[in-house]
Amino acid sequence: MRLVFAGTPEPAAAALDRLIASDHEVVAVLTRPDARRGRGRTLHPSPVKALALEHGIEVLTPESLTRDAAIRDQLVSLAPDAIPVVAYGNLIPADMLDIPRHGWVNLHFSLLPQWRGAAPVQAAIANGDAITGATTFRINEGLDTGDVLATLETEIGQTETSGELLERLAYSGADLLVETMDALAAGTATPTPQPEEGTYAHKIHPSDARVDWTQPGAVIDRTIRAHTPAPGAWTMRGEERFKLGPVVPTGGGSLAPGSVQFGKNEVLVGTADGDARLGMIQPPGKKKMNAADWARGLAAEAKEGVVFE
Repeated sequence: MRLVFAGTPEPAAAALDRLIASDHEVVAVLTRPDARRGRGRTLHPSPVKALALEHGIEVLTPESLTRDAAIRDQLVSLAPDAIPVVAYGNLIPADMLDIPRHGWVNLHFSLLPQWRGAAPVQAAIANGDAITGATTFRINEGLDTGDVLATLETEIGQTETSGELLERLAYSGADLLVETMDALAAGTATPTPQPEEGTYAHKIHPSDARVDWTQPGAVIDRTIRAHTPAPGAWTMRGEERFKLGPVVPTGGGSLAPGSVQFGKNEVLVGTADGDARLGMIQPPGKKKMNAADWARGLAAEAKEGVVFE
């Protein structure tokens, strides 16, 4: 089939790479415009654009599909059989949904209808789900509500972060997307309507990543893992903001929530149901380091009465 691929970040590039290597023809990609980043605020292409250019594939970078008058004509002229979508980051207008005869097919990193929306991987970890997966579905005018074409399931590791889980799903999901394109081409795909009701994963705000030490240790552990590496879990000590890596609930201890205890080779923080051992920590203005190393660098008086909030 002739495909136009729509996607932007690294997980989308993994899917594009698989599609390029498949029996289908990727005739163009849709991706977000170059973005400024780094200290010099220089423009950088998205991972999808960079990969497409490596393979000599035409790249379309409209600011908006709804406000760019030319983009519809460009897509029509490309005559795609399907438009696979992975984390594109742009709203697809209703009047463009029928351009490809097999529709716009989204790869979503959850088992729909669970965790529709912007941050399904983070939501699954934060909620304590044991199982998650990926789903391919035809995009309609709703939010991740279109007919399901295929799914895969996977267990969430007990210490897995959202970054690690997303990386796994990016590659297994890429294979699922190719299999879905194969089934559409062969006429063997069986679209299945979703239930109307589902759960939603809202866009992550930095405030969601603040650790609440009055919660049980298991909840704190999931909160930190769900927001690692981005936007990064954090806590306050007075006016200072510390970023945190995953913690290990010890199942015991009697520290008050947020109170810090410095041991010879560990740093413990109180939670609602026992102490948690800190892993990595990033003090303000410094690099991320092992919590025990951070503790060894503190003067004795700096260790007195430390409380995280």
